[in-house]
Amino acid sequence: MTSRREPRLADAAEIAAEQGLTSARISQFYTERTENTVGKAFPEPVDKRGRARLWDHAEVTEWFAHRAPARLAEHAPPSLDPETLLNAADASRYLGYKNPSQVTTFVRDHPGYFPEPDAVEEKGTAENPYRRQLWKVQTLQEWMATRPGRGRRAGTKKAPPLPEVSVDGDPDELLGASQAAALLGYKSVGSFSSSLSQGNLPLLKDTDGVAENAGRQNGRRRWTRRRILEQAAQRSKR
Repeated sequence: MTSRREPRLADAAEIAAEQGLTSARISQFYTERTENTVGKAFPEPVDKRGRARLWDHAEVTEWFAHRAPARLAEHAPPSLDPETLLNAADASRYLGYKNPSQVTTFVRDHPGYFPEPDAVEEKGTAENPYRRQLWKVQTLQEWMATRPGRGRRAGTKKAPPLPEVSVDGDPDELLGASQAAALLGYKSVGSFSSSLSQGNLPLLKDTDGVAENAGRQNGRRRWTRRRILEQAAQRSKR
């Protein structure tokens, strides 16, 4: 089994730089955490570097992901053709995020929270390949209308049902987020993603691989059926 990695730690300055804020504002979020109205308090620091507080980067990113809808409620994106394709940085700006890496963070750290790209371009060279993910403006507009945290509106689409996944399959088969969510008893990929990012699924903190030769799923995190079932057994004992 893959060894556990320590959580990435970040101080107020690093968090502020990512979120387009000041260090003082980050500290204010913490000191006034019992007064905020985003649904849950700003995370507690997990360590210190000298006198500087250090937070679990994933926990803080999750907090901002849920805070963003309220902050961006009045954002008016520029007028673009619905079929226009935007890369991750442009999509972040289109959605109103100050951090141009916000969409990349959503895709990397919160599977199921953000829509799948509409196109993936294979770039670079054979020695140094990379992939560029692109989203249609229409896809971004639809996500803005139903973004988690905004409350469900009349006529919005329900989350797609989770697949049927057998517990008796190959224990070493690599499964994706929707399959893991089903085996763990979650009702949606979003709830699985949220629980994972909050540290409630420690056995799945590390992955066993990523999707390959799977179209839009390329690069997505994968876990073995064995590891997922071990986590399911641990959850059932709580």
